[in-house]
Amino acid sequence: MAQSPSAPPMPPAMGGTSDDHGSFQGVPHAAPAKPQKDAGVTRVLSTNTVGLIKAWEEREKAKLENKANKRLSNVGTWERSKQAGIEAQQRKYEEKLEKKKALYFEKMQNKIAELHKEAEEKRMMVQAAKKEECQKVEEMAEK
Repeated sequence: MAQSPSAPPMPPAMGGTSDDHGSFQGVPHAAPAKPQKDAGVTRVLSTNTVGLIKAWEEREKAKLENKANKRLSNVGTWERSKQAGIEAQQRKYEEKLEKKKALYFEKMQNKIAELHKEAEEKRMMVQAAKKEECQKVEEMAEK
């Protein structure tokens, strides 16, 4: 497993490499000369290692957070794009329906006008028939 230059060396339990003596690759193995001094160095090394591991962990979490935010942004962009397309299609259908409605309304108005015309003709026929009958009655009354 190749490690990036920015990532700290990881302990063997976490995927780092070590030689047979238990020291990290690149860190020479020192024989314990004085127990007190060796414990202090170990404590400093472990504190530094923990700090490096925490820093690496924070960087990785930040990368994951950024990647997730980018993906969420892409999903939002995709959604808005699809929604705009659907809304455009909806407006197109609404315009089409409005045109059909206007045509239908015009046809109905024409039918109503035709009905009024027919009714007027029938009224005139009734008036003419009435007038004719009145004239017949008057003629019969004169005879």
